[in-house]
Amino acid sequence: MTNTQWFLLVGGLLLARGLTASLLKRLPVTPAIVYLAVGLLVGPTILNVFHFNPLKESALLEVLTEVAVLISLFSAGIKMPVPFSFSRWRTPLLLATLSMAVSVGLVAAFAYYLLGLPLGAGVLLGAILAPTDPVLATDVQIRHPGDRDQLRFTLTCEAGMNDGSAFPFVMLGLGLLGLHELGEFGVRWMLVDVLWATLGGIAIGVVSGAALGHLGWKLRSAPNAHTLMDDFLGLGLIGVVYGLSLLVEAWGFLAVFFAAVALRQTELKLAGAGQDSPNRSPPDSVETLAKKACPDNELPPTVSGGSLIFKEHLERLSELMLILLIGGTLFLDSWSWRAVGFALFLFMVARPLSVLVGLAGTRTLWPIRGMVGWFGVRGIGSLYYLMYAIQHGLPEALAMELIQLTLIAVTLSILVHGTSVKPLMSRFWHYRKRMPKP
Repeated sequence: MTNTQWFLLVGGLLLARGLTASLLKRLPVTPAIVYLAVGLLVGPTILNVFHFNPLKESALLEVLTEVAVLISLFSAGIKMPVPFSFSRWRTPLLLATLSMAVSVGLVAAFAYYLLGLPLGAGVLLGAILAPTDPVLATDVQIRHPGDRDQLRFTLTCEAGMNDGSAFPFVMLGLGLLGLHELGEFGVRWMLVDVLWATLGGIAIGVVSGAALGHLGWKLRSAPNAHTLMDDFLGLGLIGVVYGLSLLVEAWGFLAVFFAAVALRQTELKLAGAGQDSPNRSPPDSVETLAKKACPDNELPPTVSGGSLIFKEHLERLSELMLILLIGGTLFLDSWSWRAVGFALFLFMVARPLSVLVGLAGTRTLWPIRGMVGWFGVRGIGSLYYLMYAIQHGLPEALAMELIQLTLIAVTLSILVHGTSVKPLMSRFWHYRKRMPKP
């Protein structure tokens, strides 16, 4: 496909998406399925107008997916409806840690015993596909900062954290393949890749987000009354936090998510929210609290609120571009029984079972457990981990095997989750009034 054809295709899709926004909301499928259908149409599956080779373009695809995930993680963190407390965040924390480990183990066992892959490749494949995706799961995630639905909160928070909690397993898989230093008996992996990288990323994110929240609030307050560019501040925070994390070998995805959470919660507290307590009513949105804090009821702008809309637009654009590329990678013979069977195992066994194990000791209601167990959407994040592994020296034959398994899993996830989200969520709302809010 020439540059001219590519501009025409993407431009036409953007125009169509913008003009049919209300129509797409009424369709029983998600926009991602429309993008995928276009990609399959113009790709080698049907018309063969263009073919995107993920192995040869792994460096480019790594950067594109990395940026898309970072923007989506920031947006997810900004929309977190409640301050951090163990009781409120216990469920997503368990999903992002215990359920993550169980899912990686199940996938690794399936890949090792049934697909004949090396143990390291099985662990790596589990790490690539265990985390849920923050980019493609917007239909089941928090839609705005005031959205306090427990299911949406759980899925959004899990997706925000497990993109970082998957990285230790990625490094473990690479280490078992001889591509990363694990240390004697895995001591280096445990101390550096698990403890330091995780705690360091969270600390960098929380400190940076809170600092920007205080600084932005102070500059906007009298007597300074500075005008700030929230879009630049949001992007700048992503860049600085992620760069610092890479510099000290901490997990940058965790850092960016927690930076966004800390930024919003800092601004919420400065607007007069204070801490939640069991005897208080649930906190209002940042905007409502800000109005209450101002005698004249003028709404003070916030960095978190001002940057959210811009980040969501970037998120939708990246979703369109990357799903087009996914469609352009697939051939008809990509749909092997081996790849399809693995994807079905991932959706029907690994994800539900890992959720049941992770939430076994909690009071999470069964309808929510069932919905969380089904909506483990795989997508752009999985492509990033795969490209990351390829760029770290994954052998070509093994890379091709993992590419096929991952692409089919992501494609089927777009299809099965994209067609089931609206009817299942509609049915779920019948139970919503009887469920406690987070």
